[in-house]
Amino acid sequence: MVSEHSDAPDGESAALALKILVAGGFGVGKTTLVGAVSEIRPLRTEELLSEAGQSVDDTDGVDHKTTTTVAMDFGRITIRSGLSLYLFGTPGQDRFWFLWDELSQGALGAVVLADTRRLEDCFPAVDYFEHRRIPFVVAVNCFAGARRHGAPDVSRALDLDRGTPVVLCDARDRDSGKEVLIRLVEYAGRMHTARLLDSVG
Repeated sequence: MVSEHSDAPDGESAALALKILVAGGFGVGKTTLVGAVSEIRPLRTEELLSEAGQSVDDTDGVDHKTTTTVAMDFGRITIRSGLSLYLFGTPGQDRFWFLWDELSQGALGAVVLADTRRLEDCFPAVDYFEHRRIPFVVAVNCFAGARRHGAPDVSRALDLDRGTPVVLCDARDRDSGKEVLIRLVEYAGRMHTARLLDSVG
């Protein structure tokens, strides 16, 4: 979850690096979000969609999409001095979900990207993180032309646990993506603190 860099000057706290997952359905904007917020050139493992994958990949609603993530996306963003986030974008298709267990090891929390036109596509990610008790926020990627829904409506539609944050965002915009990540870090911090207090209480 956390790695510490011990080369900080005397009197300064060690720098923290937190692992964050970016998950969601196929074509929802995971690669776009990681690329938009990353301060380094993001690592991408995208491949062209092939005819062989047409029978297993559901491209309804994302007909324009020509590539897919086959392993992960990786980026890094500094939230403030001494605190960086390592972002791991997960593949969206069912056939790559075996990678999720590896990617989720040591994660502080996750962002589940949602498209209200295909809201059911994020159900598996929501179930995955709920069952493993990994804190997450749902970030509704507001696509042009999509009907706008408020956070309470999305929360009810996804049957989220009480208190799970739902935020609206534009995955293409760095500031918008950064706000999503800040909300996640704050929420995950509260959840981990509460669990720690419960365990010692």
